[in-house]
Amino acid sequence: MNKILITEDFVEKILHNFKLNKEQCKILNIDFPLIENWEVSILGKEILITEAELLILLRGDLSIKNQQQVSKNYSFLKETILINEESILDEKKNLKSYTNNKLEIYTDGACKNNPGEAGSGIIVYEGENKPKLFFGNYDSFGTNNTAELNALLYGLKLANSHDSEVIIYSDSKYAIDCISNWSYKWKENNWTKKGGEIKNLELIKEGHFLFENMKDRIRLEHVKGHSGIEGNELSDRMAVYAIKTKEVNYTEYIYDDIYEILKMESY
Repeated sequence: MNKILITEDFVEKILHNFKLNKEQCKILNIDFPLIENWEVSILGKEILITEAELLILLRGDLSIKNQQQVSKNYSFLKETILINEESILDEKKNLKSYTNNKLEIYTDGACKNNPGEAGSGIIVYEGENKPKLFFGNYDSFGTNNTAELNALLYGLKLANSHDSEVIIYSDSKYAIDCISNWSYKWKENNWTKKGGEIKNLELIKEGHFLFENMKDRIRLEHVKGHSGIEGNELSDRMAVYAIKTKEVNYTEYIYDDIYEILKMESY
């Protein structure tokens, strides 16, 4: 704990009419009333900062009862401050942990010829860790919309396996609106809409269910595609790679240099 050295200047600050009261003497561990040359016994000694503060607070011609009350009040004050400091420290630790664990997920779908071969890519950012890359959900005859929905659905599944705040980014306004906007009206109408069938309904229903289950801690954000945003560019490369490899199951792509990934083929 922090300490200070008792000097002549400090002694002058705690004296009142050249005297110390009983409670001050008790803190300094000297006789009360003061005896001749009492200063010699304390000069050069170290005391705790808290003791120094209390000695100053007790300065004055106080009754014994008042001296004791000041000491009690000061002890209570320091305990309260300590509790508050520990509480604030815990909150900061929790906040740091929460911030570091926040997930940012980028999803993208690709389709060759549309309709045609389709695949999905997902990128996961967590704290300071390097991003994880996933590719898969190859469909020999899909569409760009199904690829986008499949990618977003897998992103929601990854988010559901964590308890932290999650932001999922997609360059498909269609996929985002299906899951988090239009689906509410369709659900009210028993999953029907005016003007015809709801395409990709099963994907939408599954994604909407997951979104509803996490809506207090998740956001779906639209980003412009092929605009230089790293996560979006990487998810695009993974979606194309899923088509090239015809990978049906989502698989993590292991890499050393992220810039080499960005050089991969893009549609």
